[in-house]
Amino acid sequence: MIQRAASRPVADPTDAAVPSDIRGQAAPGQTVPHGAPLRLAVLRLAVSEFRCYAAAELECGAESVVLTGPNGAGKTNLLEAVSFLAPGRGLRRATLAEVERRGADRRWAVSATVSGPVGPLSIGTGRDPDSSADGDRRVVRIDGVAQRGPAALAEHVALTWLTPAMDRLFADGSSGRRRFVDRLALGFDPVHARRVAAFEQAMRERARLLEAGGADAGWLDALEATMASEGVAVAAARKTLVDRLAVLAGDGEAASDGAFPAPSMTMAGELAGWLDVMPALEAEERLAAALAQSRRRDADTGGAGAGPQRDDLAVAYRAKDTPARQCSTGEQKALLIAIVLAHARLVAAERGRAPLLLLDEIAAHLDPSRRQALFREIGRIGAQAWMTGTDEMLFAPLTGRARFYRVAEARLQPR
Repeated sequence: MIQRAASRPVADPTDAAVPSDIRGQAAPGQTVPHGAPLRLAVLRLAVSEFRCYAAAELECGAESVVLTGPNGAGKTNLLEAVSFLAPGRGLRRATLAEVERRGADRRWAVSATVSGPVGPLSIGTGRDPDSSADGDRRVVRIDGVAQRGPAALAEHVALTWLTPAMDRLFADGSSGRRRFVDRLALGFDPVHARRVAAFEQAMRERARLLEAGGADAGWLDALEATMASEGVAVAAARKTLVDRLAVLAGDGEAASDGAFPAPSMTMAGELAGWLDVMPALEAEERLAAALAQSRRRDADTGGAGAGPQRDDLAVAYRAKDTPARQCSTGEQKALLIAIVLAHARLVAAERGRAPLLLLDEIAAHLDPSRRQALFREIGRIGAQAWMTGTDEMLFAPLTGRARFYRVAEARLQPR
């Protein structure tokens, strides 16, 4: 049941009731019976002072969730709240201050009960209550225990999303495509986010020293060594994942029956190319040397002339041998869906349970056959999908297999 819970604000991000029995999941303190499904699912979601919601609570069980209603009703805001159960800035890449409801007298919070391998897990996150008005520090608690940062969430929750803003992923700049790959990589390697952050922090510090001039050479050597080791690890994780997805993307039933085109995929760029022809240690040495040689140029231009931030995801429609950026809007959308579904299958095979799928306005621009194929593949994979749309009828094939809620003016009503 969904409630408008203004009378019981969710002020503490760890405030999450734990159901005693969830579809093959163990109750707290018990173990999962052999062969029981280990489905990752958000069983309960509560938000406080988040976007348009003063407070709201959603008991959703382990099924997929369909949120329908007019534009601006608050559907995507709930998907964004779920996206904060993983590391990063959420599906809109907003600052923590931007997420907070206007006029709120306390910081925003999201709490959830998430099914885990040994039973339900309580996750809470939100903006630090002690932060300044424009502060951007995020706090995380897992089963009531404070964590050092959001990176700890990757140990427990893998998720990915598709939003209308991503329809231009193949046409826009490379930074969005790298973030897309990094989010997928987190489904396999929880440390990946820490490596990306460590590389970027070292790169920023190096840029500040170069801009100031007269920096100690030893200090720069140390920063460049960090950039080399972390940068090669990041590039290698991206490349390994993309290579595996390229093989798998055409193997799913939804792809093989022609509903979604099989993409060819590679990580392109100098560092990615080095990893094709040399071991990682040699690539680290070459990257460190390249950074040392480019100090004068980088001091003038900012950033760094070499590293994983220069690599890019290259995608093509395999059957047509056409780069994705030259495909139609509908083909690009179908290619993205094919990649996300392949990733979900791979995560399910490797980790024993599929990631959460957050699919914003996913059905409106798919023809009936592709909608059916998408719903069918989500079921085959065993993923909990959170889907939004303005037309409830588009999701009719999911009747009896998903929980439907109507959203209007930040109020939620089960259907």
